Amino acid sequence: MMIEVPYQPLPDDQSDVRYAHGPDSTVQPGVPVGRTIEFHWNESAIYPGTFRRFWVHVPARYDPAQPASLMVFQDGWWYLDPEGEVRGAIVLDNLVHRGDIPVTIGVFVDPGVFPDAENPKNRNTEYDAFDDRYVSFLLDEIIPEVTQRYTIAEDPDRWGICGGSSGGNCAFTAAWLRPDRFRRVIGYLSSFAQMPGGNPYPELIPGVPRKPLRIFLQAGHRDLRWNEPEANWLANNLRVAAALAEAGYDFRLVLGDGGHSPNHGGVLLPDALRWLWR
Repeated sequence: MMIEVPYQPLPDDQSDVRYAHGPDSTVQPGVPVGRTIEFHWNESAIYPGTFRRFWVHVPARYDPAQPASLMVFQDGWWYLDPEGEVRGAIVLDNLVHRGDIPVTIGVFVDPGVFPDAENPKNRNTEYDAFDDRYVSFLLDEIIPEVTQRYTIAEDPDRWGICGGSSGGNCAFTAAWLRPDRFRRVIGYLSSFAQMPGGNPYPELIPGVPRKPLRIFLQAGHRDLRWNEPEANWLANNLRVAAALAEAGYDFRLVLGDGGHSPNHGGVLLPDALRWLWR
């Protein structure tokens, strides 16, 4: 089916750009609002000493007799905040209500903090690492808290994971290492450039048998160090996308303007979810 895209002039300044949210990112009349429940987690065996919040959003159409799909979002509150750039619960409610995606429970997980430490944040340790600790943390600690309360599908094709910046490469790594659980990935402005030891994916992706993943990437023309020879966020995202293309993956790359901001990715979330679950 041919789709005609309306003409929109390109801005001269690629840095000072803001994208407008569409109707799927705003509360719509007649769409029932799902329920969001907040949890606290301070019993981590994988990240001992950390405290975090996470939220579970259950769309109004959820029926315990019918297993729901699952979507995990890193940087939980940033992606849940109804006044923020992503507005994940609002988007889920709108898309599920219309039948654009299956009934999907959203799990929004904050990074851990050490409450009494001088440097309390554990975000980069959790998100930028190239190992299975974070995905194991999700599978062994957080998701069981969800599955004991709600009926979640076992099929890994119905499990997705989303994040931006360091949360984007975290989402990619989680699915890469555990495609037996996560097979749908969204990565916004992913911080492949700052992974300890360097970005492994441009060389790794074409060198192993193709994994059963569907991947939506967003990158920005004016992302961090966009014109620098080292630790270039834009270049690293383009290299990952090129490797996925050469290896025959089902992926989509959307390039936008603006800097290292969640704005463009947030605006794209409805389309990204529709594309992932198509």
